[in-house]
Amino acid sequence: MAKMKGKDPKKGKRIAPPPPLPSTPNYDLEPPVFCLRYLDKTHGLDSCDQDEKAALVSTFYKLSQLSWRELRRAPRHGLGYEIIDRKSFRVTIPKHITEDVNLIAFRFSGLKPMVGYRDEAIFRIIWLDKSFKVYDHGS
Repeated sequence: MAKMKGKDPKKGKRIAPPPPLPSTPNYDLEPPVFCLRYLDKTHGLDSCDQDEKAALVSTFYKLSQLSWRELRRAPRHGLGYEIIDRKSFRVTIPKHITEDVNLIAFRFSGLKPMVGYRDEAIFRIIWLDKSFKVYDHGS
């Protein structure tokens, strides 16, 4: 019988395992990223005074220091948010926001809501409800 030529397999180099496949990111562990692309013109930055604009930027900073998970657990009138019932809106919801998307409100400048929706880690702001006219706030 012929002898195999070559290296002894016990003395060879091991092949490294392939790198792990990229996993789907857990956006709940990420801080929010704020998007003003879809901000309504009637209930947007132009309707805010300088103090409200400063409060908005300050709120962005505070919220960006926490993860979505932490924000979900925080009080709704603090740094947390609340889901707003679609039936309570007094303004037209943009057509690109489908029925399965929750509209949520964070507070800025006191209890004034900024309303939008979450898209992965991005909070897409639609309205700055400084006059409390975008949706029914109850009595």
